[in-house]
Amino acid sequence: MRPALSCLLAYALLVLAPLAAAAPDLAGSKTLTLHSRDGRATAIGTVRFEPRADGSAAFSIDLDHAVMKDHFLSMREFKCAEGEGEITCHVRYPYPQPGVVRAGDYAWLEHSLLFLYKQPRDFGAKLRNGLYFKLEGGDKGLVGTPQAVDLTVIGVPPDDPTVPPYKPALRDDIAPGARWVTRLTIE
Repeated sequence: MRPALSCLLAYALLVLAPLAAAAPDLAGSKTLTLHSRDGRATAIGTVRFEPRADGSAAFSIDLDHAVMKDHFLSMREFKCAEGEGEITCHVRYPYPQPGVVRAGDYAWLEHSLLFLYKQPRDFGAKLRNGLYFKLEGGDKGLVGTPQAVDLTVIGVPPDDPTVPPYKPALRDDIAPGARWVTRLTIE
């Protein structure tokens, strides 16, 4: 084998192979799990991926209503999980969106997994207490790291409905362990 070809092959094996291995499987039904700071993992539903010919995948989310309890907050019903003195509620993205992801671009799935948090003693929903889970490929699937967002941003329809509104400039990192839910996984 020629030296140049040998070097190229070695490069592909060392650099590109791990990247391919890190790409999550975006096909079939995956478990949606909240992970809390006490080490507990709570399966709250499923995400179903349907691959498309262009390399993207359509997705749908089904929350487990036996786990996610009904809370009536600020004149709306929310599905919520409770633990360690905090309530974490799913906030449905209120506008039509494509419901499609592709490897490395999970923005619409992230927008479909918006949450808010509140203390049990707090009355109503405080939309400034939003949680956005930034998704990245992990060992077994997707791992979401919580970021703070103000959910009032989606109180009015976006100017361009084809562009997800929560760009990085509208999200802030959260100190590890500051919230009851420390990560979300889709595996």
